[in-house]
Amino acid sequence: MKNTILFFLTSILLISCNQKKEAIGNNTEKTPTPFVWKAANVYFLLTDRFNNGDTLNDNLLERNKSAAKLRGFKGGDIRGIIQKIEEGYFTDLGINAIWMTPIVEQIHGSVDEGTGNSYGFHGYWAKDWTNLDPNFGTRKDLAELVKKAHAKGIRIILDAVINHTGPVTEKDEVYPDEWVRTSPKCTYDSYGNNINCTLVENLPDIKTENNDAVELPPMLVEKWKKEGHYEEEIAELDTFFKETGYPRAPKYYIMKWLSDYIVDFGIDGYRVDTVKHTYEDVWSEFAKVCQTKFDAFKKNNPTKVLDNNNFFLVGEVYGYGISGKKLYDFGDKKVDYFAHGFNSLINFDFKSDANKSYEELFAPYSNTLQNNLKGYSVMNYISSHDDGSPFDKKREKAIEAGTKLLLTPGISQIYYGDETARSLDIPGTDGDATLRSFMNWEDIKTNPKTKEVLNHFQKLGQFRKNHPSVGAGKHTLIASLPYTFSRVYSASDYEDKVIIALNIPKGEKEIAVGSIFKNEDIVIDTYSNTKATVQNGKATFNTPFTILLIEKQ
Repeated sequence: MKNTILFFLTSILLISCNQKKEAIGNNTEKTPTPFVWKAANVYFLLTDRFNNGDTLNDNLLERNKSAAKLRGFKGGDIRGIIQKIEEGYFTDLGINAIWMTPIVEQIHGSVDEGTGNSYGFHGYWAKDWTNLDPNFGTRKDLAELVKKAHAKGIRIILDAVINHTGPVTEKDEVYPDEWVRTSPKCTYDSYGNNINCTLVENLPDIKTENNDAVELPPMLVEKWKKEGHYEEEIAELDTFFKETGYPRAPKYYIMKWLSDYIVDFGIDGYRVDTVKHTYEDVWSEFAKVCQTKFDAFKKNNPTKVLDNNNFFLVGEVYGYGISGKKLYDFGDKKVDYFAHGFNSLINFDFKSDANKSYEELFAPYSNTLQNNLKGYSVMNYISSHDDGSPFDKKREKAIEAGTKLLLTPGISQIYYGDETARSLDIPGTDGDATLRSFMNWEDIKTNPKTKEVLNHFQKLGQFRKNHPSVGAGKHTLIASLPYTFSRVYSASDYEDKVIIALNIPKGEKEIAVGSIFKNEDIVIDTYSNTKATVQNGKATFNTPFTILLIEKQ
């Protein structure tokens, strides 16, 4: 009986210890993998085009005019994203952050910009920043999404638009003159001609340079009164302007409205639209407001805090590339947007750099990020919602595209459907509509090639998520043949080391491990789930693949 009790107590103790820490071998404890923004694996989706989880909200605002192909609402919504979170779709892909296109209330009418009748399904035509667009869902839906994403270790990035409102339509009035300009149109040939102008015809430009107090737009006042939340909005605005000391200028109203999503829901970051089309002080102030609200959320919701990371801001400076280091060149002026609140910028170089060999791609990126951009990062992408010249537009190199995207130093941005080779060339579309088809869920079920590509993205994504060294570590070439390299990341008491080999023969292969692993270390190729023991500075694997993703057991 004593032996039974002793065995029972010992079992309980072992289970308890394993719940608190993961042990390797007899004495070595594995430190939990930290989330590092510089190494994030981000999934970017158009809310309206990803997954329809609630067909009842597909047309609540009677947007009934016939739209050009792929230029109307198609039913995707927040509930659809929640469904895929619950199913583990993002977890299987190794995703640790989801970036959603803007979900604020869009203009109710439609416009023709020369590419056919279009609605604001994409989210970049704001009518009211304080409301969610009913086609996308409710505040309750958003709260549930953030909660369920966080429960799986996935951060939520929303999309911030401060530069402009939505177009004027028969259903949507123009904002007052003290809020917006409607001319001239930008000529994009100098710093000033990117800012004090409208991006295109009929896209009213917020006067973000204005620091004078202005009244609320009458149509918003009327709208809020009709919806029954006017007094609440006014009280919150009074508090915000009293606490910050900001004048009631247009940009500060919008900053207040956007930062409410931080303190109300606990979102983790913003992708910021059209960054180079305002003066830099807008983003410095926006970063301060966002961080203040993020700190307030953490203080008020200690049980919902994921970690000690600050609020994350990634900027869209259209045309910026990592080759410019910290600077974007307007021709007549160079601007360092990293010095104005941004942790990262979208890297428009990557789509062309992806045509280079692996070492020609990886080594310079690592060098720049470890030196010129130390402390910051760039977000790499192979395709996006508004880039008509992506890498591999015909989806003929989907495996290579995934390898390069997910193994290049920096943040990886998977655009929805990259992982399923969703077509980027849709007959009958005009302009960027061809990039925005509905997610090809059926192909995952029925197309073997789609399953192969998805499986590749999943294996690489999981490895990337589990190893911050892939995106944020130092890259070192170990051997040219077979092509082998290491990535090493360290911060405080955490260190992560991996070895990756590419373009290697199928079957048996011997890989040099350099100084990364020691003799007698047991290592695992996570791509094939095959183990090996390091002998004489080498590890031998026999796998049916041409890639090795090696970690220490």
